[in-house]
Amino acid sequence: MNKDTKTLLVHGGLFLATFVTTTIAGSEWIHGKSFLYGQLSWEEIKEGFSFSIPFLLIFTFHEFGHYFTARFYKVATSLPYYIPVPPFPGFIGTLGAVIRLKQQVPSTKQNFDIGIAGPLAGFVIAIGVLWYGYTHLPDKEYVYNVHPEYAYFGENYADFVYGNSDTVVTKDMIIERGVMTEDELELYPDTVFSPLRAIGVFGANKTIMIDYFEKYVVPEQDRDKIPNGYELVHYPFLFAGFLALFFTALNLLPIGQLDGGHVIYGLFGRKGHSIIAMISFFGLLLYGGLGLVSIYMETYDILVYGMGLVILYYFLLRAAGISVRDRWMYAVAIFTLQFLVSWLFPQTSGSLLLLVIALMVRMFIGVKHPPSIIEEKLDNNRVILGWISLIILVLCFTPTPFIGV
Repeated sequence: MNKDTKTLLVHGGLFLATFVTTTIAGSEWIHGKSFLYGQLSWEEIKEGFSFSIPFLLIFTFHEFGHYFTARFYKVATSLPYYIPVPPFPGFIGTLGAVIRLKQQVPSTKQNFDIGIAGPLAGFVIAIGVLWYGYTHLPDKEYVYNVHPEYAYFGENYADFVYGNSDTVVTKDMIIERGVMTEDELELYPDTVFSPLRAIGVFGANKTIMIDYFEKYVVPEQDRDKIPNGYELVHYPFLFAGFLALFFTALNLLPIGQLDGGHVIYGLFGRKGHSIIAMISFFGLLLYGGLGLVSIYMETYDILVYGMGLVILYYFLLRAAGISVRDRWMYAVAIFTLQFLVSWLFPQTSGSLLLLVIALMVRMFIGVKHPPSIIEEKLDNNRVILGWISLIILVLCFTPTPFIGV
């Protein structure tokens, strides 16, 4: 077996493994059941294709956008490496896919083109997936297949199941709302009417793009079929499209050698990239840690958690390539600003996900962008595409994409 054949087998094997894991993960999300606990039937597993196929299609277009552009410029590159993940509860069956450039991209324009090709290609397919999903919504009773307990509360079940943890649903409330009669209630155990929460790992927050689809793409007569953010995970095309928007925004962040970093480097040069990337990275830390420490905590807790956050920020700021003294100074400044914001606006909270992203930048990417061998100014067409990609970032990004349950 020659080297090329072995390479194709590796890439093909990883793709097939990822196809299997995302199919299983999709069926878990659709039905709210666990594969590892043997809760899924073969028919239910096959329904996972409605998640895995559009989801991997988007990823494939993204990675091959990079691949074919690199090949066009005769830059040596690998085929996409798909990364499967076992279908543990709460996972999506993959960490995505990557290609590996085997040589440095020589010019600013080529770096820009290779970087922007992936998210643009993936975004176009994601729009198609979301369009299909929002124009083929199942009946609103679809959610009862996953959460039959919601049917006890009628069409306004959201008033009960998405309440805070102190929400207690009593039998009197059920009777008053006309959901069931007193005789019907006797058929159900009292535990049915204890505090309820939506079942799942997380829900989806709206982005500008999702909001647009719900307001302008879904036919008016079907608006009542639009799922609550907590239930979107059970709608495979919508969930695949939502995740695609999230990963598109993640790739387009103007930091380091992310796709967005290449775009910013092309648009604003090395100095402009350095400033924008640094501001963006500080933004991740500042917003991500909001609300973790507040004035309403005990003094001991403020000191302990505050010290922990300062040390964490110091560690993460190493990605910015600044001196030890400056890292401590900025770490203390970020924590101090967060504490003041929490004092003035007690209800303010951030997003731990942004700190996770900052950790990924620290471990794998870095904030800075290496200089190109050939520095050149972008032409007008590339500048327009660059600004379009930044608009796409705004349409796809929200600092809190996932809402906890």
